[in-house]
Amino acid sequence: MTRHELHPDFVVVGGGLAGVCAALAAARNGRRVVLIQDRSVLGGNASSEIKMHAVGADFHGRRPGARETGLIEEFRLEDAARNPHRSYSQWDLLLYEKVTAEPNITLLLDTDCTGCATVTLPSGQRRIVSVEAVRQSTEDTFTIHADTFADCSGDGRLGVEAGADFTVGREAKSTYGEPLALDVADCQTLGSSILFTARRHDTPQPFRAPAWVRRFQKHEFKLRAIDSYEYGYWWAEWGGQLDTLKDNAAIRHELLRIALGVWDYVKNSGDHPDSAHWALDWVGALPGKRESRRFLGPHVLTQQDLEAARIFPDTVAYGGWPLDLHPPSGIDAVNEWPCHHVNLPHLYSIPLRSLCSRNVANLFFAGRNISATHVAFASTRVMATCAVMGQAIGTAAALAAPLGERSIAAHFAPVELAALQQRLLRDDAFLPGLANTDPADLARAARVSASGETPRGAAAQVADGHTRELFTHLGPWADGATHRWESTALPAWLELTWTAPQSLQEIHLTFDSGLDRELTLSASDSTTRKMIRAAQPELVCDYELLLDGHPVVAITDNLLRKRVHRFAAPITARTLRLVVKFTHGLDHARVFEARAYGA
Repeated sequence: MTRHELHPDFVVVGGGLAGVCAALAAARNGRRVVLIQDRSVLGGNASSEIKMHAVGADFHGRRPGARETGLIEEFRLEDAARNPHRSYSQWDLLLYEKVTAEPNITLLLDTDCTGCATVTLPSGQRRIVSVEAVRQSTEDTFTIHADTFADCSGDGRLGVEAGADFTVGREAKSTYGEPLALDVADCQTLGSSILFTARRHDTPQPFRAPAWVRRFQKHEFKLRAIDSYEYGYWWAEWGGQLDTLKDNAAIRHELLRIALGVWDYVKNSGDHPDSAHWALDWVGALPGKRESRRFLGPHVLTQQDLEAARIFPDTVAYGGWPLDLHPPSGIDAVNEWPCHHVNLPHLYSIPLRSLCSRNVANLFFAGRNISATHVAFASTRVMATCAVMGQAIGTAAALAAPLGERSIAAHFAPVELAALQQRLLRDDAFLPGLANTDPADLARAARVSASGETPRGAAAQVADGHTRELFTHLGPWADGATHRWESTALPAWLELTWTAPQSLQEIHLTFDSGLDRELTLSASDSTTRKMIRAAQPELVCDYELLLDGHPVVAITDNLLRKRVHRFAAPITARTLRLVVKFTHGLDHARVFEARAYGA
């Protein structure tokens, strides 16, 4: 083995959506990052290895306006336009492209975190000094020293090696007073699933089941719908009654027996004659795991926090998926529904204190392993919510460095928290109840005018601090306003004017990307029918920026909601004009925000 010593600022273990977003957020905010992923592709449960669609706060579009923005929106928008045919390999490559395009990120694929070195601080907390990792395919070992670390691995390998406090299983009602908790605690978790895809052919396609598959009968599916064949079936779940870490090999084998057994029932029971022309196209080789360890932070999110839609002072992310509890034995629980949804009335916030360890000073978490009870985790675990947590901790790691011997929770006092929240908003994250108050944003002091505006789309709204329509169902802080400029025709212009010349070096634009509908990559035809798998029609397509009437930026075929234009040197001007020539479908322009920054 060849030994390597690396010295970044921030180490992220786990390359699912949480880890990818954490690494990108830190790198784009100026920090050197090492991202360690134990697989050959990025994306975790959303990758081509498992093919689970990334859902989130909008609950499959049932809560319009709640869709996550920031990095996960960037991925989804590009994927919808570049990958209308829904290739998961194309999605893998998009994530790979995003990570490898960042000069501040060193990506270690096929690499396992195997341990870490820690010291004990005067406070009694531990502090991680370095991480050990091994890449067997190239016979390399790595010792990686850094100031801060993040465990986005799902199973929590780094956290447990560092001695971080954690829990496994389901709490009792008496622990946190949660109505949905058990009377008596246990160590059971949500199970895992192996998914498959199928394709329709022009001729009948027989299926000869291997002798080792499970055999199912009709009554076993009385509470589990088989209503399509192209993508099946999340409810083919099993293994939560076992140890989803130590028993994972046995769980994987049983899930393969179950997946093939369900398909054998579809094809050969006679109950689904319209499946005759369908054949398996792909069967997952890895279980999509839902739950294992959950680490403990200074705050443990509870059912009450989510149902009350608490806005924490250290809010850095949000969610909205229902409390989505499953029977641990999954498909063997024939007489139980495969999930029990408790809908939440509003979006809820996620505090930074649930995304860092209570006893390891420099360790962040993002993903399904955060500090939450089993009941609260049943909502926070979904991947788009994990992604916004990842962006939050990556940004926090960038702003905290160098952390030194302070703990994450101690470092982020009110002033530092406010700066973190404003940086997240600047980077197109959404934080319920918070608005842009960035004193460095010069647009907040400008006069806004436009070529035309609609009654609900006043031009001045691009500087009102909000970057989405705040439908009243999102929360008690939502005012129902559109918070965007809507032109009356195309082409159209929007202009910021200052009373005195400004030195401008960075212009931020936030366009409408259709947050009122679902957008994600899915192998499900019924889910995909609710989306637009192309450039989103609301998006501004072709536009120009002019400073004091002089063109400085010209963009064609824009696919993104958030665009940042940086000039090599500051430009002095009294007016900034955005000229929108075309959108990808609408007959008018929609812009949520314009920001301007100096040198």
